[in-house]
This record gives sequence, C-alpha cells and structure tokens, in this order.
Amino acid sequence: MRLGVISDICFDNGFRIGDFIGIEVWDIIVNLSPLMDQVNVSRNESDNATASGGGGDGVGDEWPQVVMFKLRTAVLLLIVIAAVLGNLLVIVSVMRQRKLRVITNYFVVSLAFADILVAMVVMPFNFSVQFYNEWIFGPVICDLWNSSDVYFTSTSILHLCCISVDRYYAIVKPLKYPIKMTKKMAFVMLAATWLSPITISYAPIFMGWYTTKEHILTRELNECDFKVNKPYAVISSSISFWIPCTIMIFTYLAIFKEANRQEKALHARAGNAMLMHRHSREVGDKNGALHINANTPTKDRNILKMKREHKAARTLGIIMGAFILCWLPFFLFYVSTSLCDTCEYPEVVTVIMFWTGYFNSALNPIIYAYFNRDFRNAFKNTLACAFCSFCKRSASDLDAMERLERRGSAQLRVPIPSRRTSDLASL
Repeated sequence: MRLGVISDICFDNGFRIGDFIGIEVWDIIVNLSPLMDQVNVSRNESDNATASGGGGDGVGDEWPQVVMFKLRTAVLLLIVIAAVLGNLLVIVSVMRQRKLRVITNYFVVSLAFADILVAMVVMPFNFSVQFYNEWIFGPVICDLWNSSDVYFTSTSILHLCCISVDRYYAIVKPLKYPIKMTKKMAFVMLAATWLSPITISYAPIFMGWYTTKEHILTRELNECDFKVNKPYAVISSSISFWIPCTIMIFTYLAIFKEANRQEKALHARAGNAMLMHRHSREVGDKNGALHINANTPTKDRNILKMKREHKAARTLGIIMGAFILCWLPFFLFYVSTSLCDTCEYPEVVTVIMFWTGYFNSALNPIIYAYFNRDFRNAFKNTLACAFCSFCKRSASDLDAMERLERRGSAQLRVPIPSRRTSDLASL
C-alpha cells in the first residue's frame, strides 16, 4: 500500500499518521516482549558464566570442583595406603626382633591388625561414596559396612584401653605386674577386646535395633545413611569411646604422677650415690683401703628397666593423645546429631569427622617410629631387608646386634681385679 493511500484513509477517519504508527509499534512491542524476556535471561546467564571466569562453555564452573575432587581423592588414598603399610610394618618388625616381643607389644600388634582391617574393610567403602557421590552396593552391603565400621573402630579403641591398663600395672604397681599381666591374662583381654564390640555392631545393626522403623521403610537403594535411635547412640558411644576414654585418662594420670615421683627419687638416689662414692674414695685413698662401687648390676638393671617403662609409657601416652584428638570430634558430632533432631551439619563436616577418625589408624606407626628408638631401629632394619636383595639371613640383624651388646655389656660388668685386690686375695 502506498503512503498516500494510507494518509488518505487515516485523515478521513480522524486519525493522524503518528497515531497509526504508534498503535502498530505498541502491538509489535507487546508481541515481542516474551521473546525479549528470554533474550535477557540468556544474556544474564552468559554474563554470570563470564564473570565466574570460564566463558560460555561452563568449564570455568567445573575446574575448581575437579581440582578439589582430585585433591580429596589423593588425600584419602594416602590415608588408606599409609594405614595398611605402616601397621604391617609394625607387625613384621615385632615378629622379627626379639627385643620387642613383650606383653605390651602383644596389644600393639593386635591394635595394628585392627587398624589394617579398618583400612582394608571400612575405608574403601567410604571412599567409594566420596568418589561416586552415592551408594552403589545395595542395602545388605550397607549394613555390613556400617557394622564393620562400628566393630573395627571400637576394637581399635579398646586396644588402647588395654594398653593403658598394662602400663598402669607396669609402672604404678610393678610388684603386681608379673602376677597380674601374664600371657594368659593378655590373651583373655585380647579376646574380650575382639568379641565385645559385636554387641554394638553386627548384632543390633542386622537385627534393625539401631535405627527407627521410618528409616527402615524409607531407605533408598543408592543411599547408606547411618541413622540411629537415641538409646543406641548413647550405648554404642559409651562402649566405643566414653568409657574407654575415661579409663585411659585416669590410668595415664596415675602413670605420669608415679613416673614423676620415681624420676625424682632416682635423681635423689643418684646424687646420694655420687656423694657416697666420692666420700668412700677419699677415705680409701687416705687409708689405703679398697673402695667398692655402690651401684650393683641388679640396681643398674632395675634403673634401665624403669627408664624403658617410662619411655614406653610416654610413647603410648602420645598415642592416647592422638587418639583423643582424632576421635573426640567425631563422637561429639555423632552424639549431637543423634540426640538433637534439629542439629544439622554440612556434608563436608561429616566427611571430615569420619576421615579424621580413620586417620588415627595411620598415625600410630608414625608415633612409634618417631618416639620409640627400639621401634625406629626395627623399622629401619625391616625396610632395609625388604628393599635389599642381599639380605639373605633369616635372623634379624638387630637380634645379632642385641646379642653382641649383651655380650659386651656382660664383659664390661665383670670387675677387673687390681693388684691390691689380687694381693689381698692371695693372702
């Protein structure tokens, strides 16, 4: 249609051409407004993606998550490998070196075996949940995993409690120690340590006593949530942590109190012995008489034994401190979330609590190696034999060195008679 015709029609009907154009423009704007809204939304999404530093392909949103996922995977794998290899090194070292085959280390070896099972049975399933972000093994394996988690972690904690009781009798009541802590008693304690956690793990979990009916009816196949009822939370946490932890704290307080008392008495006796030795030497030189060393081999052996007991108590005390630091946050989290219905924590907090407790299984061998010289030497020798193709002897080098040291110390303890002593003996 030509412009002149349009103008004629408009003027004949009382409209101006501007009004006609305004109406058409308004209709176009109304009809295009939904499309403009979509364009604005797309532009805002593109601007947000660009502002996040990744452009329009979404790569910028994903790379921090990829980096964190790889870092988390590496850390968790490192904990699993360190727990298995470190505790295996403890077991092999005690088996190879005769010096470490004492009653206390029966508990240490059993503890190392429990920590290996934690690393091989419990940690991999938790790792798979972190890797896939869901449970992929079904409800039966879920119950088996939860039962094994409760069982092996409780067993590990009870081992530390047994070690604290053993050290208590060795230092605080040394006269009763050979009577109380026999091999038979050690095996009875180990049997109780391995059997008692069944009452709070496999039995109640597979029977469904640990949780609520709502959780059993509504549980998903791709989830493995350990939702417990309040009675089970109180009983299981008390048996697994609170009661053993209380026993350990009281026994180690008594141990350190007695160790400090014995150390002060030892220094006092050493000072008195030096004064007596100096006085006897002066008198002997003045009178020409024979002076005798006040320290006897029996006293020396008792002093060395006491020092070894104190070093072992210090090492095991550090192990107990590491245990409390690793497991106390988890059990506080466990009890609070079980007893408080409105208490909720982010998923990352749950992951950190679990793996901080698991890290304790990898930490004990490191403590042995750093604070105990006997274990440190045994670790070095075992690793040297493991990586050295020339290590063909069945006996441990440390055992041979120990025999040489005993032979040399025995020779040093033999008194060398002086000329004056031989003259007196000939009379």
